[in-house]
Amino acid sequence: MDLSFSRFDVDAEPIAMPPDLAVLMVGIAARQAASPTAAAQAGCVYGPPDPRLFAPADGAFNGATAHAIDEWNKE
Repeated sequence: MDLSFSRFDVDAEPIAMPPDLAVLMVGIAARQAASPTAAAQAGCVYGPPDPRLFAPADGAFNGATAHAIDEWNKE
């Protein structure tokens, strides 16, 4: 999945946008750029990510919930 921002097309004709739409788009782009996913993507550009991020110690993203589901399935 490519999470990078798209680049501007040099051949595209610039158009004027309504100010409200422009402000909305800037806000969305700022929130996306500040997200943990974007930070992880940016870190991957400069080297491989820490493998511990993808292999939690308990083998699940939330060990307590995984255990509860497993116990529930046994009943």
